[in-house]
Amino acid sequence: MHHEAALISTIAVGFVLAFGFGYVADRLRLPPLVGYLVAGILIGPYTPGFVADAGLSAQLAEVGVILLMFGVGLHFSASDLLAVKGIAIPGAIGQIVLATLLGIGMCSLWGWSFGTGLVVGLSLSVASTVVLLKALEERNLIDSANGRVAVGWLIVEDLAMVLALVLLPAFAEVLGGKPLQGHEPSGMPIALELAVTLSKVAAFAVIAILIGPKVVPWMLARVARTGSRELFTLSVLAVALGIAYGSAHIFGVSFALGAFFAGVVLSESSFSHKAAADSLPLQDAFSVLFFVSVGMLFDPTILYRSPGAVLSVLALIIFGKSLIAFAIIMLLRYPVGTGLMVSASLAQIGEFSFILIALGISAGLVPNEGRDLVVGGALFSIMLNPLVFHAVGLLQKRVARPAGASFYGQRHYEALGRQLAVIKARQEERSKAQDLKLNSLLELFPMLQLVERQDQESLLLMFRPKSASPGDRVIRRGDRADGMYFISSGAVEVHVADRVIRLEPGAYFGEMALLTGERRTADVIAVDFCQFLVLDRRDFNQFMARHPGVRAAVASIAEERQAMNLAPPRTDAKEPPVLQEDVRT
Repeated sequence: MHHEAALISTIAVGFVLAFGFGYVADRLRLPPLVGYLVAGILIGPYTPGFVADAGLSAQLAEVGVILLMFGVGLHFSASDLLAVKGIAIPGAIGQIVLATLLGIGMCSLWGWSFGTGLVVGLSLSVASTVVLLKALEERNLIDSANGRVAVGWLIVEDLAMVLALVLLPAFAEVLGGKPLQGHEPSGMPIALELAVTLSKVAAFAVIAILIGPKVVPWMLARVARTGSRELFTLSVLAVALGIAYGSAHIFGVSFALGAFFAGVVLSESSFSHKAAADSLPLQDAFSVLFFVSVGMLFDPTILYRSPGAVLSVLALIIFGKSLIAFAIIMLLRYPVGTGLMVSASLAQIGEFSFILIALGISAGLVPNEGRDLVVGGALFSIMLNPLVFHAVGLLQKRVARPAGASFYGQRHYEALGRQLAVIKARQEERSKAQDLKLNSLLELFPMLQLVERQDQESLLLMFRPKSASPGDRVIRRGDRADGMYFISSGAVEVHVADRVIRLEPGAYFGEMALLTGERRTADVIAVDFCQFLVLDRRDFNQFMARHPGVRAAVASIAEERQAMNLAPPRTDAKEPPVLQEDVRT
């Protein structure tokens, strides 16, 4: 295989095998991700046959993580994060500390050092956001209160792992390891280095939350006005990948967190649904490669070399972490159902675990067997996670109270529900306002119904509002055409060919000069306080070029107007009244 074809072969073989084994898994009533993991094992370095490029697979998988986290951010506003902070922050931190202590204790029984146990324990304490999102999407739980808590919990875990990745190289020698290449001591005290890291993360959050909502929607609005679908999709990808890359290299946060905040920035704008729809196919495709890359890391020989250790790791992930999380949620006085949901969400590990364990190996803190155990634990916990969710669902039904009956943690849960309901109502109100604005426009100008919904929204962005007072000259005879005018309110009079024609809301004028390229042939004067929607010359040409049906309709009416305007005025009493459309400007 030529080196130049490594990327193509990795993507092609990965997708083909993932599709095949995913389909088989589905026919066997197993989650498709089990098939994706098996596909990864088959093309990994530990099985015979074709071996995909592990480095390229990891990078492609990272793209999937970025797009998936961006999609989560689009549906998870900053208000949602603040709403669940009371349970997510103490819960995630407490769970990480206790699960890490369990990992240290387990490693000490194997004769490994404290430093090794610390790295392994941290790797096992953090769950995969990608796996959680897939599980919640399959069960339509992302928008539920428990789903919001679970996602917020894992976001806090990801933030904590950012700090761990910064501090581990600084403490490597103290823990019994060696200095990492490229992570030489900076000369500043550990406390100061930690403060700098926290400042960077805080600065990124401030920029993302305060400045991002003003800049990113403005940029996407300019792109949407072009009416180009491919350009809008490209701009969405540029925002997701660009912010993820910039946040990692400038502020030191992970790609995934950067992409999540990029989605949060865009979630408050009117483009969030369109951005989510455009990026969804790429999210699905590249997230498959994430599971394939996990399978590639697995060394099956660990199953007979250390079967007891694999089971111990798996027990810590599925039972240890889940019981810790459940106990913390009970102490925080939230319902049993919330505790079960979060427990199931944490019963797996993923992307951050691989990064931490690889860093531990580079620092000389973790043996290669530790990596094999963590990867094995990730593989089997991901495979078993659907069963955990199924078991949790059965438990929730058993402990469910009759409607109207009080339950443990009711006060906290209802308070959280009210907060999330207010946030959701605000988002729905904004969406309804946008729909109402568009529907009102379509009722006023039925001709615009000839284009698809997505293009109608793009047209709405192209319109430039303009007002006029009584007596103002809106269009002057002999001027160059600057745009097409749609009357939203008020009335105008068109002076053309010794005629005075009154136009009212729902009418439009100015299109003829744009179609012919000639100068204006009429004066248009406001006779009332008017509001117009103006489609500028450039936007008019672009929109009509993309929608020949609308152009044909406009041209047909313009020809009728031209014929009427050129006809000599009739002076007999039986002359029919001039219609609003019978005007050429």
